[in-house]
Amino acid sequence: MNTITAAQAAEFLQCRDGYLILTHVRPDGDTIGCAAGLCRALRQIGKTAYVLENPEITELFTDYVEGLTVDGKFVPQTVISVDIAAGSLFPALARPYLDRVDLAIDHHPSQEFFAKATCLNSEKAACGQIVYEIVNQFARITPEIGEALYVALSTDCGCFQYSNTDGEAHRTAAALMESGFDPYPVNRKFFRTKTFKRLRLEGMLSGGMELRDGGQTALVFLTRRMIDEVGASERDMDDISAFVGQIEGVKNGVTLKETTDGHVKISLRTDPGDLNASKVCALLGGGGHAAAAGAMLEGTVEAVRQRVIDAIEEVRNG
Repeated sequence: MNTITAAQAAEFLQCRDGYLILTHVRPDGDTIGCAAGLCRALRQIGKTAYVLENPEITELFTDYVEGLTVDGKFVPQTVISVDIAAGSLFPALARPYLDRVDLAIDHHPSQEFFAKATCLNSEKAACGQIVYEIVNQFARITPEIGEALYVALSTDCGCFQYSNTDGEAHRTAAALMESGFDPYPVNRKFFRTKTFKRLRLEGMLSGGMELRDGGQTALVFLTRRMIDEVGASERDMDDISAFVGQIEGVKNGVTLKETTDGHVKISLRTDPGDLNASKVCALLGGGGHAAAAGAMLEGTVEAVRQRVIDAIEEVRNG
């Protein structure tokens, strides 16, 4: 296990070339924002850098990697992963690079250290903060870089409402905003606008919600039938696991989403003082943070529901 500091990562990046940057499955704002910001910073100092195509990216994020992506035919000299904690989170196009990642930049305490070197800081609210700390040492933070990294930070903090938000997160956001981009359309796009299909899904989730522990734990179930009935796309379901935490009195929210291949995606958002989400999901083969974690299990929604409940009880009684 070779861990390095942000300063060492900055030196590493300046000494190499031919970069391919990898993002994780079901890409969110943090992994896409990090990839876009890092790629632009490397190009600014004359490096050849690309972001590997990710077929699962939704239209919410495609603008940020426009002109930056490349398919699997590019032969890189240096492979970088951003916001990826485990090999199981590599998309299909990225899997051939799993054993040759030169540098992993991450903030997950569940990091598996698959790379030759890892720049890890699990105290950061978002991986975007680490990327900012790295690139700020060798590149000018342009409005394009600033906006990409702001997306990384703000989406992982839930527009600075989640428990991982601290003073440093706000200070980093302020520094990024000073690069000159307009944060209003970004915040409106990611935090104030919902599609009508999304609103219909939230209504269905409310109707089928299961409350436990005197209403402090809530489980919602997103089945293929519901998704097909609404005609929802991945964009409509982006970060839908945050919905449960908006309900008054709920400390811990579990979202079970049925996939098309016989699996169930588990998303757990908790009050970390009450329940450690990472420990629960670790029992289910997943991982993440104390307040937000996930896993993927094969089986029916009902079978997975019971396994999640059992894992929660095991953590609480352990």
